Amino acid sequence: MSSNDAPVYTLAEGRPVQDPSAATVLMGSKPRGGALSLLADTQLIETLAHFPRERIPERVVHAKAAGAWGEFECTEDVSDFTSVDFLNKVGKKTKVLARISTVAGEKGSADTVRDIRGFAVKFFTEEGNWDFVGNDLPVFFIRDPVKFPSLNRSHKRHPQTNVPDSTMFWDFHNNNQEGVHCLMQLFGGRGIPASLRNVNAFGNHTYKFGKPEDGTFKYVKIHLKPDAGIKNLESDEALRLAGEEPDFHIKDMYNAIERGDYPTWTMYFQIMDPKDAETYRYNIFDITQTWSHRDYPLRPIGKLRLNKNPENHFQDIEQAAFSPSTMVPGIGPSADPMLQARMFSYPDAARYRVGPNYQQLPCNRALHVYSPYQRDGPMRVDGNYGGDPDYVRSSFRPMRFGPPDVAHDEWAGKVALFTSEVTDLDFEQPRDLWKIFKETGEDKRFAKNVAAHVGKALPEVQKKTIEMFSKVDQEVGEAIQRELDELEKKGGAGIEHDKAPVKGKGMRCKDSKDDE
Repeated sequence: MSSNDAPVYTLAEGRPVQDPSAATVLMGSKPRGGALSLLADTQLIETLAHFPRERIPERVVHAKAAGAWGEFECTEDVSDFTSVDFLNKVGKKTKVLARISTVAGEKGSADTVRDIRGFAVKFFTEEGNWDFVGNDLPVFFIRDPVKFPSLNRSHKRHPQTNVPDSTMFWDFHNNNQEGVHCLMQLFGGRGIPASLRNVNAFGNHTYKFGKPEDGTFKYVKIHLKPDAGIKNLESDEALRLAGEEPDFHIKDMYNAIERGDYPTWTMYFQIMDPKDAETYRYNIFDITQTWSHRDYPLRPIGKLRLNKNPENHFQDIEQAAFSPSTMVPGIGPSADPMLQARMFSYPDAARYRVGPNYQQLPCNRALHVYSPYQRDGPMRVDGNYGGDPDYVRSSFRPMRFGPPDVAHDEWAGKVALFTSEVTDLDFEQPRDLWKIFKETGEDKRFAKNVAAHVGKALPEVQKKTIEMFSKVDQEVGEAIQRELDELEKKGGAGIEHDKAPVKGKGMRCKDSKDDE
């Protein structure tokens, strides 16, 4: 680039500046005298004032992530059950933005920790954006949305010690045992992926895909499977990488795309007729349960390819906002209470974190938007619809309207307080998973992984965790107990416990008389 082609440095308001490294000062009269900075130095003031405002609030969960642009290609005819626009023709391609994250850790945390991975994809379709917002495990820890803040707090830092605490982690799950299936998935072999290019992605929730024009729909579970296969890390290797290369997964994804080794996933649907939902063994709106592939086999739908790294991570990935409420004609929510709650919570978080006009940013902006009843607010940058009427049913601005929603369910009932109860059905699928662990030799790894984590918790919490897993199968509890006994003999994690302060007591050290 020649000097004539180089951009002119300016202030944020556009004024050219002679030297971005210089400040306007009042010099001292002596050779070694000081200098007084002046408020008249607009460049200095803008530089200093902008710096502490560069960071938007960190995501409470899913703070650390890799991200990339790409495309989705429809590969199968799905006209038998849905008229969704981006799936209406084999070969049709749709621009996408993806973000893959850890859940519990902060932005600066290591990314090879044992944790769920969030997997979100924004599809920029001709009929609006569709957000796929899932996880790399097929089930979740809870099904009652009011527990969501408590779940995440128990996985993060203790309010008094400000460090992650195994005691409160396991104390939460001991008393909310509907999450035992997810715990077995998390502490099994797939709890730490070798690469973000080798993880599954599950929509978790049940959605409705249908044809608004005739009022028909099917219930759908969404799966994304990596074409490169599932690959995972052993705990020891993950721990080494966490210390030596805490950004291992982010770098791996970025470098693969830079060299043209584009990661791809195949999207599959499980499809259920609504009449089957009333008699299926498991509640299809319960995200702690799965649908058997024997009952509802995977049907291929399309191909996701990530092929372009962000030009700037903050602009494209950090400011990106995903929500399961972001749907397009032909897709609708089900009666899953966790889905209903997330449909409020995620956009609300975006409004707080990025601002009320976050949808106008390039990483979030839909292809075609005309929404004149959502006006004003800070950082409005799209013309604010000029003088168009800002009230409904105006006779001065004719408008066309979209198709109806996917068919609604019919309900009749009464308002009541409700919290789900844990029954033996909650241990049925974990029991089947344990049988798979035994067949594949993963049972010992699972027991070792759980013992390494729960071994740091208080003994009474360990005991209750053993009791919980024993409900899955007596062998599970016994296997974990054996591993705990081995840790105790070695003087490892079984000795120094995370002691969650309770009843007004402060943090206790291992030599404290309170521990005797």
